[in-house]
Amino acid sequence: MSASCFSMAGKISKKTVDQQEYSELVGRSLPHVIRNEAENDHYTHVLETLDRKPDPTPAEQELAALLTVLIENFEEEHYSLRKATPVDSVIELMEANGLKQKDLIDVFGTPSIISEVLKGKRNLTTEHIRRLSARFHVTPALFI
Repeated sequence: MSASCFSMAGKISKKTVDQQEYSELVGRSLPHVIRNEAENDHYTHVLETLDRKPDPTPAEQELAALLTVLIENFEEEHYSLRKATPVDSVIELMEANGLKQKDLIDVFGTPSIISEVLKGKRNLTTEHIRRLSARFHVTPALFI
C-alpha cells in the first residue's frame, strides 16, 4: 500500500464526527475484518479515494482511520516476512557475493563443516559468527 493511503488517518480533525454522515459512509462501504486479497484491494481503493479529497470531513477522516487499521491488520498478517535464520543469512550473503562453499574455507576451516552448517546439521560457533561478520562487514546479530 502506498504511504499516501495513511496520510489522512494521521490528521483526524478535532471537530466532532457527524454521526449521521459517518453512519451513511459506513453503510455504503460496510467495513469489516478483511479476509482476502479482493477485500483488501477494495478497501485500499476506498481509502485512496478518501485520501485524495482536498478537505475531508471529520466523518470521512474517521472512516479513513478505520480502513487504515483494517488494511494494516490484513497486510501484517498476510505479508509479514519471517525472520531469516542464521543459515539463511549465510546463504543470502554467499549468493549476493557470488561465492561458493569452497570460498568460505577461511571462515569455517574445512569443506565438511561448511556443508554441515549450510545443511543445518551443525550450528554456527562464536568464531564462525565473528569471521562471517568481518568477512561480509555485517553485524554479528545477523547470525544469531
